[in-house]
Amino acid sequence: QVQLVESGGGLVQPGGSLRLSCAVSGTRFSIYAMGWYRQAPGKSREWVAAVTSGGSTKYADSVKGRFTISRDNAKNTVYLQMNRLKPEDTAVYYCTTGYYSGSNQYIPHDYWGQGTQVTVSS
Repeated sequence: QVQLVESGGGLVQPGGSLRLSCAVSGTRFSIYAMGWYRQAPGKSREWVAAVTSGGSTKYADSVKGRFTISRDNAKNTVYLQMNRLKPEDTAVYYCTTGYYSGSNQYIPHDYWGQGTQVTVSS
């Protein structure tokens, strides 16, 4: 049974930083791409970032240059370093296992953790 446990969220002021973690169990973590999504109140879930099994990364335009995704295959954990946070980054953040399509788009598997709340406010 695949389990994803996100942590590291919290309340931060605009311009601040947070580092999210996602611990994965029940699957061969190292062979899968990993991704982060977020869902703000009243909005649909949106893709944020992804990293291949080999460490190549992709980002949504809204977070490019501010967020960094990384993974530690020895710890079965994926991270999201978030810098220069903005109020519009407020959302519940989720990690997923997944893969890349033939058109190089990240496709999540249908496993979702409980998410971690990030609130950016002064």
